[in-house]
Amino acid sequence: MTSRDTGTEQLIKDTAKQLFFAEGKLHATTQEIADAAGVNRTLVNYYFRSRDALFDQVFNEAQEALVSMIDEVMESDMPFRQKIENLISVFLKEAMRYPYREIFVITEMNRNDVINAKKARAEKVNTFLEEVQREMDKGNIKRMNPRHFTINLFSLMAYPLVTAPLNKILFGMNDEEYNALLEERKQLIFEIIFP
Repeated sequence: MTSRDTGTEQLIKDTAKQLFFAEGKLHATTQEIADAAGVNRTLVNYYFRSRDALFDQVFNEAQEALVSMIDEVMESDMPFRQKIENLISVFLKEAMRYPYREIFVITEMNRNDVINAKKARAEKVNTFLEEVQREMDKGNIKRMNPRHFTINLFSLMAYPLVTAPLNKILFGMNDEEYNALLEERKQLIFEIIFP
């Protein structure tokens, strides 16, 4: 039995990720993915059996990457203000790199009615909520239900990404101009949280 060329397999996944997340082609066909990767469509089927299997694998990896990125920041020992500033920066940097990832993940979660909710995830979220509560108790951030704080934070970051096509039309902006607006937004979000 021959060994698999994991370089080709990774190339196909990276290409699918680019098409799905960076270019917004959520319905790219196996042939489109193969063409963009510069490989034969048969290789896509060899490694992933079908477009749906590739789609599922890229979705799961995207979801895990997003969660891992957020966990790394939230679990750090840095002071709370710095942690939030870092979270905003990391989240928006990744979002600008892959502007359709959030739409993709949300679409798939809604379509399949699934989310990788594990007990460990709930514990990590509770730890962050406790940290938010301590900051509220110190008077560093406005007092509210810590869940609202977290929802507000992610809404401030994610909403402009999900509505980017509409916003670009409304504001008459191209991709470059909109990305510059998102760069400005990092500081604005931080200042909304810590006036």
